[in-house]
Amino acid sequence: MIVGTGNVGASIAYALVNQRTSTHEIILVDLNHDDALGEAMDLNDAITVAPSFLKINAANDYCAAGDCDICVITAGANQKVGETRTDLVQKNARILKEIVNQVMAAGFKGIFVIVSNPVDTLSYLAWQYSGLPAERVIGSGTILDSARLRFAIAQKIGVHPKSVHAYQVGEHGDSEFALWSAANIGGERLVKLLSDSERTEIEKTAREKAYQIIAKKGATHFGIATCVVQIINCIFGDERRVLSISSYDDCAKVYNGFPAILGKNGVIRRLMPHLNEAEGVKMQQSINALRATLAIAEKNQ
Repeated sequence: MIVGTGNVGASIAYALVNQRTSTHEIILVDLNHDDALGEAMDLNDAITVAPSFLKINAANDYCAAGDCDICVITAGANQKVGETRTDLVQKNARILKEIVNQVMAAGFKGIFVIVSNPVDTLSYLAWQYSGLPAERVIGSGTILDSARLRFAIAQKIGVHPKSVHAYQVGEHGDSEFALWSAANIGGERLVKLLSDSERTEIEKTAREKAYQIIAKKGATHFGIATCVVQIINCIFGDERRVLSISSYDDCAKVYNGFPAILGKNGVIRRLMPHLNEAEGVKMQQSINALRATLAIAEKNQ
């Protein structure tokens, strides 16, 4: 089930249709049922020539959620030009609570994948609202930011992005940072291949690219949609891949983006790569920012 058929939700469905996937059915739900129905009709036109066959339907309620394995939530207010992800927090928290309550009332026993922003805070709230184990409530986290980081590194060095092993971690927001101490290509550390100024510029590009895209075209959706499909396929295929998703940090008591092993039952475990002293300081700053945002979200809930 995909809740929210705006740019991101529709793009996730479109990305699923256009690749080989273990997904058998997509149910689209939106407050604007006509929009969900129109997207389903449009996507069904592509099934004849798509790589995989899957059913695509629209629903005007959450009754089918009890039979779903994954519920992807993209619904919420969009980030506007000049607006930060945390500016969205209170209004999107209220929207999320209503959705999660209805999904759970339908008997949902699967895995929540939260995409709406601010994703770390909303992932935490979805865990609280649903009562599900933390490993079955995840957010898209810094998976897109890490993809942007790898692409920028690949462009600089002249290799394929898939050969770059690097993660952007922490809050999916202004306090995120690159885990340079563990970044490498083929085992060769990137701190030896890139100067301090080059790393700073690359990290800034990964962190601020969303603002640039929003300023130019109004929204980001292709990149995040493809990353979310990677999460979906990882769950359905029990791939046990390491992805920088937003998961529960038992020490910090918040959700944040960090490398974790993901499989059919959700998060198998968060990994614990070594952080140098500077990275440890940045991680604590990011945790502090997340705690502040969570306090705003929980106010008046």
